[in-house]
Amino acid sequence: MNRMEPLRKIEAGVLEIAYYETGPSDGPPVLLMHGFPYDIHTYAEVAPMLAGQGCRVIVPYMRGYGSTRFLHDATPRSGEQAAFGADLLALLDALEIDRAVLAGYDWGGRAACVAAALWPGRCAGLVSLNSYNIQNIAKAMEPDTPENEHSLWYQYYFHSERGRAGLAKDRRALTRLLWRLWSPTWKFDDATFERSAAAFDHPDFVEVVIHSYRHRFGLVAGDPAYADIERRLAAQPAITVPTITFDGIDDGVRPPADASAHAQRFSGPRSHRLVPGAGHNLPQEAPRIFADAVLELVPALRHHNTL
Repeated sequence: MNRMEPLRKIEAGVLEIAYYETGPSDGPPVLLMHGFPYDIHTYAEVAPMLAGQGCRVIVPYMRGYGSTRFLHDATPRSGEQAAFGADLLALLDALEIDRAVLAGYDWGGRAACVAAALWPGRCAGLVSLNSYNIQNIAKAMEPDTPENEHSLWYQYYFHSERGRAGLAKDRRALTRLLWRLWSPTWKFDDATFERSAAAFDHPDFVEVVIHSYRHRFGLVAGDPAYADIERRLAAQPAITVPTITFDGIDDGVRPPADASAHAQRFSGPRSHRLVPGAGHNLPQEAPRIFADAVLELVPALRHHNTL
């Protein structure tokens, strides 16, 4: 089974970020961002497809996962969306990447959407599962349909100390259950799950996860260092960069929607696509479809780099 090794490390903002890199160093840069509860091996098949087409592919572990670590003990273990976006921007700066195609899903898709919305000059194109993935925290307490609320049970579980204790007690059993529920047609095996689950042994995993699912509902305060970013995100800024959005028809977290559902949040060119037979972990369930979408956006980056 393909493992994404060796890893590189670089200090970026409040983190030392561990990341996998493949492809030519002078190729158009693409950052692939993983979600919860997954890891960089989501892109084990996508990364070589992109590298084979000449892209410089960078796949970082997000905060609280794998070998990425906080530089200082005193830094809040925030899981808020502003932190994810700031981490991505800091990584671009540390790697001296002026502009890249950003692609992701779940937490990683949120990081990519935040960066695309707030720093569009750094994003040549965006690939995002579940379309506009920036949280509207001011409206977080407005109930959804009963069926959609049912699918979010894990978020409400994490609001309680029982949920924190449950995640800490058996993070593998809980996360494996989420894999099954969120991608009901994906027949992953034990080795595939264990390859990713090792990343959840991070000492800050539980704290970052719990903060993420409490902050998005306005139940806990954010890190003051990201207050200005959260203020800007509260305005629900439009994404102006060229974008390809996806929904998996079998997504067990977010039901598929047509393009009109988020149309007002995209003021630039956007193509929205539904993927039959795929759930929430689209790049691992349908790697060719995901890689091809990224490659559609790479020409704009190549054009920019030749100006």
